[in-house]
Amino acid sequence: MAKVNVGLVQMSCTGSKEANLQKAIEKTREAAAKGAQIVCLQELFTSLYFCDVEDYENFKLAESIPGASTDALSEVAKELGVVIIASLFEKRAQGLYHNTTAVLDADGKYLGKYRKMHIPDDPAFYEKFYFTPGDLGYKVFETKFAKIGVLICWDQWYPEAARITALMGAEILFYPTAIGWATTQDEATNKEQYEGWQTIQRSHAVANGLHVVSVNRVGFEQDGLMKFWGGSFVANPFGALLYKASHEEEETTVVELDLAKSDHYRTHWPFMRDRRIDSYAPIVKRFIDED
Repeated sequence: MAKVNVGLVQMSCTGSKEANLQKAIEKTREAAAKGAQIVCLQELFTSLYFCDVEDYENFKLAESIPGASTDALSEVAKELGVVIIASLFEKRAQGLYHNTTAVLDADGKYLGKYRKMHIPDDPAFYEKFYFTPGDLGYKVFETKFAKIGVLICWDQWYPEAARITALMGAEILFYPTAIGWATTQDEATNKEQYEGWQTIQRSHAVANGLHVVSVNRVGFEQDGLMKFWGGSFVANPFGALLYKASHEEEETTVVELDLAKSDHYRTHWPFMRDRRIDSYAPIVKRFIDED
């Protein structure tokens, strides 16, 4: 299909896992009613962002994938005829957990999952306490409407992840995300951080000649100390913004993507053609020094 409608669900969350799931389902229905064919939910949408603290109780939020949430979403995907991208806290085995995104096709079939490869550990983002780094590698999923690549939040800062996923044939790159401002920071710092976040992902669109869809949560969490900045957006294959959400409000938006644009931009700006793959071996080193 040359054109596909993608739905972005930018929403706030509460402490109730069931209420968050039902809200996401309602928002998915809203997106489908607006014509969405692929609906992307934000990172870890069934809960508040719990990685602000290191608390063993939070492991109780995890679930198997496939499991209860994917079963519920699978029914919705089949009913509405939409693809659903669902970011969940995966319990793989006793004591082994991942930050994982499941992909459900438009007939409700579970297509597989991607486990977050890059795990941050920053103040209020203590993800290394909870998540084992992904071991499935980078993934693409052949859905009814497009071949999609899925990465997760912290992955978005790494051009290598975007490049590999694009080289695997992804036509659209999706980033479910949970990122925000510390409310103690000044406005200039907040603005700089958001613009850097958006710029790096738009650069992935340019370098790889494909659409990038980034879906973030919104609202105050962590007792008001963190404001998730929303700002979900869609960039075309040359990085131009087709849509940008507010920093304040929940939004369910559908954007039409013309996948034929990739061929146009890759032909006129042939970055893929001119890659010098014979020269890139040093990239696998942690740092290039004399040792």
